[in-house]
Amino acid sequence: MTLVEQVDGDLMRAMKEQEKLKLSVLRMMKSALKLKEVETGETIEDEQARGVVRTLVKQRREAAQMYREGGREELAEKELAEISILESYLPAAADDAEMDAAVAAAIDETRPASAKDVGKVMKSAMARLSGKTVDGRRLSEKVRARLTV
Repeated sequence: MTLVEQVDGDLMRAMKEQEKLKLSVLRMMKSALKLKEVETGETIEDEQARGVVRTLVKQRREAAQMYREGGREELAEKELAEISILESYLPAAADDAEMDAAVAAAIDETRPASAKDVGKVMKSAMARLSGKTVDGRRLSEKVRARLTV
């Protein structure tokens, strides 16, 4: 079953069970997936669909942070609840140990000359962590920390 089919099935279940938050998130996700499909002009593959979901998660995180900064904690909590639903459609997140190992292997592979080679190391580390959900900001911090030492 593809991710798009899974979202469609879960959308129907959420309608029947009258789960308002989940229904709202699934409708938003289905809309974003359909938009991507229209943009590409063909049926989207699971990896493309996961990319769309990752983008939605990132948007929700940024919104939650902005709501917190603005003193709107109830809206930030709603965004975080949406994130938990969205993340259930993504592969398991890479933990710190996996990220550290990927960064070390990427540094050994790319042999960066200076701290300016962050991009090369990041590309290699992300390739090593493919199939996992990776927080790019955290990975970038780890790469920068290793390269400045």
